Amino acid sequence: MPVAVTPPAVSVKESLAIPRTSYLSTRSGMESVKRKIICFSDFDGTIFMQDTGHILFDAHGCGSERREVLDEQIRTGERSFRDVSEEMWGSLNVPFEDGFEVMKETLDIDPDFHEFHKFCVANHIPFNVISAGLKPILRKVLDTFLGEEASAHIEIVANDAEIKEDGSEWKPVWRHDTELGHDKALSINEYRQTAKEESVSDEIPLIVFIGDGVSDLPAAREADVLFARKGLRLEEYCIENKIPYIGFNTFADIQVEVEKIAKEDQEKTGGVGKPARFNPRANLWRRVSSKQAVPRFVAATPSKEEKMFLWPETFSDYKPNASDIISETIAA
Repeated sequence: MPVAVTPPAVSVKESLAIPRTSYLSTRSGMESVKRKIICFSDFDGTIFMQDTGHILFDAHGCGSERREVLDEQIRTGERSFRDVSEEMWGSLNVPFEDGFEVMKETLDIDPDFHEFHKFCVANHIPFNVISAGLKPILRKVLDTFLGEEASAHIEIVANDAEIKEDGSEWKPVWRHDTELGHDKALSINEYRQTAKEESVSDEIPLIVFIGDGVSDLPAAREADVLFARKGLRLEEYCIENKIPYIGFNTFADIQVEVEKIAKEDQEKTGGVGKPARFNPRANLWRRVSSKQAVPRFVAATPSKEEKMFLWPETFSDYKPNASDIISETIAA
């Protein structure tokens, strides 16, 4: 029987880790900011330009043509997300180390993510990754490209995995036993209980979400500040539906804007009470995040909107009801 494993270390020919430099130089006058800021970010297409699962399936599994057929089966409802994704992961027949090699060679990290992450660490800004992928893969990617010390500062909410040593079986360990791998009611109830136990009435942090596709929308709409990668579907969707957002080309743009927003908030509120940029929908994230980096309910499903969050590119045509759209002016 396969067992959950922590993948073995990969022998890297050249180090991809950032040099060990001081984080102090990245503080940029943020010392006077009192408001706590918490970042949540998509992984595939946001921190990294490619999709980790697609790289593996195309190189060592079902192949790109079959993957596209399976994506369409999810889109049409012919098969469930869980059923299709189990076929995709089950098609892999490659040891973890060998599979990771193709990712290491193919993946491109945002050129300014290293510096942004150092900025977050230096200024005590929790940075959390939210993904429908497999946690062992995402952790190994971050360990390799950032270095284990830096990667340890990043929390990951994703499915776990059981991977045989010889690579003959890859099996997702779903967060919940549902058709989509998650139970919405159970997840929200877990979250509410945690929020009740750990909320502090005078702690109102600023919630930031960073993404690139419409699949990020369910999470993005729960944030105070939304960053959408320029020229991609999430930005287009925000424009079409008048959802406030800030466009970015690289994480350097995000760092500049976060500094501006933090200083603006300090001037307007002194870091007390509601943030100057406040979205009431972010309250559920906010309560747990003020004490705990990652909400437990984060990957709940099974509405169509939430399916977009779980399976990038598959549900990009879905549009929520107009009453659900944040009715604010698009951020400049």
